Amino acid sequence: MIFSAALIILFGLLTGALCQKAKLPPLIGMLGSGILLGPYGLGWLDDSILGISADLRKIALILILLRAGLNLNIEDLKRAGRPAVLMSFLPATFEIAGTTLLGGPLLGMSLKEALVLGSVLGAVSPAVIVPHMLKLMDEGYGRDKAIPQMILAGASADDIYVIVLFSCFTAFAQGQGISPLSFLRIPTSIGLGIGVGVLSGILVSRILIHVKDGSKRTLILLCASFLLVSLDDQLQGVIGCSGLLGSMAMGLTVSRLTEKEGHETALQLGNLWKGAELFLFVLVGAAVNIRSAVTSGLRILLLISGALLFRMVGVYLCLLKTKLNRRETWFCMFAYLPKATVQAAIGAVPLSMGLSCGTVVLSTAVIAILITAPLGALLIDLTYPRWLTKTPLTIS
Repeated sequence: MIFSAALIILFGLLTGALCQKAKLPPLIGMLGSGILLGPYGLGWLDDSILGISADLRKIALILILLRAGLNLNIEDLKRAGRPAVLMSFLPATFEIAGTTLLGGPLLGMSLKEALVLGSVLGAVSPAVIVPHMLKLMDEGYGRDKAIPQMILAGASADDIYVIVLFSCFTAFAQGQGISPLSFLRIPTSIGLGIGVGVLSGILVSRILIHVKDGSKRTLILLCASFLLVSLDDQLQGVIGCSGLLGSMAMGLTVSRLTEKEGHETALQLGNLWKGAELFLFVLVGAAVNIRSAVTSGLRILLLISGALLFRMVGVYLCLLKTKLNRRETWFCMFAYLPKATVQAAIGAVPLSMGLSCGTVVLSTAVIAILITAPLGALLIDLTYPRWLTKTPLTIS
């Protein structure tokens, strides 16, 4: 395992740097490294590290959502208002519906399988969106209408919504059945997740102000996040408590109650994320059967393209009757295209569960990452200086 970890770090850093020089997201190179090193490539990665990849992916997801919470501002969230709430579920719902409609004709999927695929594809990527929106917030673009804050808040809740649906649909595909009651887990997961996260944030804040060491503060926050996610895993039935959303709510509470400590912790988590994303994307690439992906490549591309059109319609509907002009609306539609983190975290789950659609779902998830991550990042970078208003920072 030690040698495999060294290979992941070495190849991930190298290919990530090469992609960065080519003006592409580094995660593209990391995925390519995984495909090359994995069992369907050179076979250089040990089975032991592949066996714990699901846990490593979940840790990476916790890191990015906790960091997002620490960097959010509650006043900006209030200004974002109704559109942020709608963007937390409407675009994903449209994309899942589009995938379900196209999954049968293009990939020969049953309704159950298409719903599973839709719930994998439906989430937007914190790995791409969070750094870009934080950059816009730092530079003052879109601040007048809280556009980066709206996208950041909506994207974070969007991921939770999709992950809960994914749990429902995979149970349905396994033959466990699904009922209207099972969807009650969505509001209970979100509500309890936020509530427990806020309470945890209040408690952790009181501890952090007495801890001078920044590294220890980071470890305390991570420990609390792991406990929240563990609580979610223990709850069954219609009662859920999203540990991932709780982690974000806890980070938001900590940043509000202990601004200095929260900011320092966010910086440390950013450094941790640099290592976590290496393992996340390389290990996802390692799980891809490249031959299977190539065989269905054209049909998968058509499905992804159609699903993204559905998603863009969903974003447009969220922004109706807002103060955003046409260019700002198009910017939001483009910013909501990238996929990476959630697809990397759950894309291989159907395959590990033994579902017949598992190979196709994983291949589609990886192709979606390879296409939408660089496309979304490129469109954000090209459009925000031209389409968003820059508001200078005011120092009081």
